[in-house]
Amino acid sequence: MKNIKWTKISLLLLPLAAIITGLAVWGPEALARYRDNGILDKLQTQEAETSTEGYRYALSSNEKLYILSKCLNNQIQPESEQNAMTRTEETVNLDYQDLTGTYAMVVNRKDSNGQEISASTGVDLCNQGIQELKELGILPESVRELNERTYSAVMYSAIDVPEPRNNVLVWKISLDTGKQTANRSNRLLDAYVDADTGKVYEFYVRTEISSWKEVDPDAMIRIWAEYMDLGEPVEYQSTNPLWETTPYFKKYSFAGMEEGSTVVTIGFYDGINELFLKISK
Repeated sequence: MKNIKWTKISLLLLPLAAIITGLAVWGPEALARYRDNGILDKLQTQEAETSTEGYRYALSSNEKLYILSKCLNNQIQPESEQNAMTRTEETVNLDYQDLTGTYAMVVNRKDSNGQEISASTGVDLCNQGIQELKELGILPESVRELNERTYSAVMYSAIDVPEPRNNVLVWKISLDTGKQTANRSNRLLDAYVDADTGKVYEFYVRTEISSWKEVDPDAMIRIWAEYMDLGEPVEYQSTNPLWETTPYFKKYSFAGMEEGSTVVTIGFYDGINELFLKISK
């Protein structure tokens, strides 16, 4: 009787064992095919965290002013503007490895987005900056508008060589010396203009101002500092009268990078009625 019952149980277990054996043999392969069919020939998206995505190093206004000032005071390239303008595309590509010194001014041909840019863009940008300085009362309204025929524009990268990511793109705008510009009254002579913002870092301009008494350097530097977003200026105390070729000037200091600072000078050349604001020596 017991043998009969065991035989029946065995007969019932055989199909179950066969099913289990089949799953063990063909199950993994079938599951893999099913997963592959759900993945192959289909786009898969996955969010990934990265610390550099969308990152772009940006300098503050004080840092940019400091770097440009250092570059202007340390530049070792006395080349003429005509020589700079005749450089080929191969010679203006920046190679930070070949630069020497701590700060350098390098002729550039491309904007911050890597796009080729023409000299007329620099002249137009300077015109916007000069107009803004007029509206702020830093420059008199009598200063003439710039035009491409009488001005040259060369773009430079002012570079902190040990840290090349610290660089400022600027236009150097200069009045051409020629018969058509013999009359320099109410003309901009030279300027450095930020290639990204159009802010004017430095300028020399002939005006209708006839004496230093007509200039209020304290008011001018406060307005310019606000325009440049530099914070409050501090009067520079250690002023040597031999530092300038004119007795009419006043110097101020702004915070720079780390422990450094930038000295800004407002001055006036009597006789030729030339007003200047500069960050270079």
